[in-house]
Amino acid sequence: MNLTTKFVATTCIALPALLTPVLARQSIKRTPLGTIDFPPGYQTVMGIAEVAPGTCVGRHTHPGNSNSYVLEGETVLKVDGTPDQHLKAGDSMQISAGVPHDDCTTSGVKYLTVHIVEKGKPLSSPAP
Repeated sequence: MNLTTKFVATTCIALPALLTPVLARQSIKRTPLGTIDFPPGYQTVMGIAEVAPGTCVGRHTHPGNSNSYVLEGETVLKVDGTPDQHLKAGDSMQISAGVPHDDCTTSGVKYLTVHIVEKGKPLSSPAP
């Protein structure tokens, strides 16, 4: 195999792994609705999250409890340590702080979200 072929082969293997988290973030639209400093040391953040069809959000965690209500669409919620959950409009979910999870949808989904996160920390962080 010549050097060019090796480079192309390596790029084809490595590039999707590098771009998947970036593309997943681009397929999620977050609309903040409000934030309040409560309870002490935490912020309660309410918003709308929309995930594009055919997208997995990517494994991530939150530095506090995450609560969501499915407004539209369907999704499969994958929470470490529990069976996959098929959620549709009208269903809700609660995820404890620090628990890795992912969310994959074929049809697209729209949530009302309420996160109670440690003040000064990001709303979410990638999980291994």
